Amino acid sequence: MFRSLRVITLRFVNHRHQSGRPFLVHKSAFHSSSSFTNEWTNFGTWEDRIEEPILLQQSIKHGIPIPHVSLDQTAQASLVGRRKVNEDRILLKELETNVLCFGIFDGHAGPLAADYVQEHLGDHIKELMKKEHDLQKVLQKAFVDVNSKLQSHIASGVGPDDPSAKNTGTTATVCLLRNGNELVVGHVGDSRAILCRDGQPLRLTSDHDPEYNHEEKERIVQCNGFITCNSLGTPLVNGVLTMTRSIGDFSLKQYGVTASPETRSFKVKHGHDSFLLLITDGVHFAMSDGEICGVIRKCHTPTEAATTLTDQAIQYGSDDNASAIIVPLGQWGKDSSTTLIPALRWQGRGG
Repeated sequence: MFRSLRVITLRFVNHRHQSGRPFLVHKSAFHSSSSFTNEWTNFGTWEDRIEEPILLQQSIKHGIPIPHVSLDQTAQASLVGRRKVNEDRILLKELETNVLCFGIFDGHAGPLAADYVQEHLGDHIKELMKKEHDLQKVLQKAFVDVNSKLQSHIASGVGPDDPSAKNTGTTATVCLLRNGNELVVGHVGDSRAILCRDGQPLRLTSDHDPEYNHEEKERIVQCNGFITCNSLGTPLVNGVLTMTRSIGDFSLKQYGVTASPETRSFKVKHGHDSFLLLITDGVHFAMSDGEICGVIRKCHTPTEAATTLTDQAIQYGSDDNASAIIVPLGQWGKDSSTTLIPALRWQGRGG
């Protein structure tokens, strides 16, 4: 009975402790045993490896090892920097089994919009997932819905007579991770999502900039809006806003500043991907994507990385709030380790 079976033993090793997790798996369940072995070799374990169990059913389905990604290992940091108030907000939430939500929001004209979206967007997404499997469609509708609810919220008594209320707004960059390897990103504004793959940054979002993003600029102009620069040379929509998409900013919606997100879908490759990163412009204003990934790769833990990165951004001259979310993936810790330890041992049973 056991002659056709193999035992996969993954040994996680870090600077604190060691443990082994054996799984009994029928070899024929995988698409390609050779590619599976190679993927495990790349996956590896090393000194700073984070210990997480493997999603066995998903690994069998796709023929590659897929680790469980948990909120417990995800890190966040947010600094007020040189501003008087921190208007950045962060969302970390498990929406349902094997579906995680990571969101970062950079508010402007007060924290009202960022606070509202942080509190309510996850619930909108969760409710829409009951009716729609396509996560891109879920995010597209959720962003528009929460924008509409925010407008009603303001009109119902939060500040209908307060001029600043209709000017409140926020960026929104949200990543949904389903079954450990399906990554869907939706965003408005200039907060970024970046994947570190094979040690190099892979940007998952494009800044909704009124000057360099020509499609965005064209939409603003077609809606009778205009782009002008302030005394520092910063391009602004109608002389007010530094981005062409946002949640809130209701006085600019008629001029093409939409809450409809740009969405994309990616496959996480845990044998190549070290971490997922979400940051506000207070970080990427002061540092390039390569510098950002370089700082994180030198750190031993996600918490250390998030703290170091935001500190570094302020030291490099950022005058804005600086916030970051770091989600460790399959290759986390490999680049910062000095010793690589073989991870996988195939042991035959009965010949």
